[in-house]
Amino acid sequence: MSQYVSRLGGRLAQTPARLSGTPRLRFPGGSRRPRRVAMLSVHTSPLHQPGTGDAGGMNVYIVELAKRLAAINIEVEIFTRATTGQLPPKVELAPGVLVRHVDAGPYEGLAKEELPAQLCAFTHGVMRAWAGHRPGYYDLVHSHYWLSGHVGWLAAERWGVPLVHAMHTMAKVKNAALAEGDTPEPAARVIGETQIVEAADRLIANTDEEADELVRHYAADPGKVAVVHPGVNLDRFRPADGRAAARQRLGLPQDALIPLFAGRIQPLKAPDVLLRAVHVLLDRRPELRSRLVVPVVGGPSGSGLAKPEGLQKLAAKLGIADVVRFRPPVGQEQLADWFRAASVLVMPSYSESFGLVAIEAEAAGTPVIAASVGGLPVAVRDGVSGFLVEGHDPAAYALKLEHFVDDPHLVDKMGAAAARHARSFGWDTAASATADVYTAALFEQRRRVRSHHG
Repeated sequence: MSQYVSRLGGRLAQTPARLSGTPRLRFPGGSRRPRRVAMLSVHTSPLHQPGTGDAGGMNVYIVELAKRLAAINIEVEIFTRATTGQLPPKVELAPGVLVRHVDAGPYEGLAKEELPAQLCAFTHGVMRAWAGHRPGYYDLVHSHYWLSGHVGWLAAERWGVPLVHAMHTMAKVKNAALAEGDTPEPAARVIGETQIVEAADRLIANTDEEADELVRHYAADPGKVAVVHPGVNLDRFRPADGRAAARQRLGLPQDALIPLFAGRIQPLKAPDVLLRAVHVLLDRRPELRSRLVVPVVGGPSGSGLAKPEGLQKLAAKLGIADVVRFRPPVGQEQLADWFRAASVLVMPSYSESFGLVAIEAEAAGTPVIAASVGGLPVAVRDGVSGFLVEGHDPAAYALKLEHFVDDPHLVDKMGAAAARHARSFGWDTAASATADVYTAALFEQRRRVRSHHG
């Protein structure tokens, strides 16, 4: 990744894009960090329960990052769309972190696909909040996902501050790896993302692969791309009192093989691949039926809303409804317990910018079987903290599950390695690296202004 460099003070500084875990960046002229950042999350609120609707890893990312930035004296104000009239205009999420609810479109029943039409109204709400402050109130805009990027682009231009953007997912990447029966992302999104890549002062990618995709698919300037691995809340997601205690709390049998799916139920996340793999496994090993429990924790989302009962019907059709347990989305504390209770987390996703759920499960001491896509090869150390699978053939996943059947010690051995691997993904490291990206963007902007006036 040495081709990724940051232009600092007119000189090329060989700064690897992967900033997490690297020494602090130094800038000539005593460049400072921002004091206050406007963070934009148009389509999903940091207050929403992950695993419901459009709430997922990005929600967790924004909440944890904002809290850790506030802890290093960077105030964060998160602008998000109001989804009910009962919400107060402002909510303090944590000391130094404020969530602002913006009225844009009807509160209920607005699909993500309909939100581009509300960006004008959302931008208006952001501008109204800014107008009540003194000039220079926000030092920088950090937008998440392409919808927020368009608002961020306008806000940053209007306020004369840098725009830092995180894609989280990209239309061109998703469309290149569509699940069967899934809907492709529209051309309007591709155009929108291309404009944001051009407009942003800095782009934050979760992994080296995502950085490469930004350059390859969207012609991003490599000098503007920084790689910062997301973190995991290591206080919440930890082995704690172990697998047996977690199983007891959740009413799960102690001797069962428990492959878990946790996440939004939609074709992109491919929970059907796990069910089909279980069907193949039981075909090969019918004696497992009495000690196999397959929890599916999460709710329908996105294109999965078209057939919300599709997965239950598939389980019945495959003849495995007796071993599958559907559970609604749960809070982070209980999710950690589901991870601890599981023998293995299965993530057969078609596309995953990072796969935060994989790191959370590993931090809780549970190995992961994951598709070798997107950021999952960073999240999962193949053969150490779990297994990576090329493609989405259920038989290949069944084969990996069989390893845990044949070797009763593998869950504990890989689980311990998984917890060790996850420890390098703390949010403090991610926040510090993100602050470095902010500092570089501010430094460069001031240099541009000086040279313009000079």
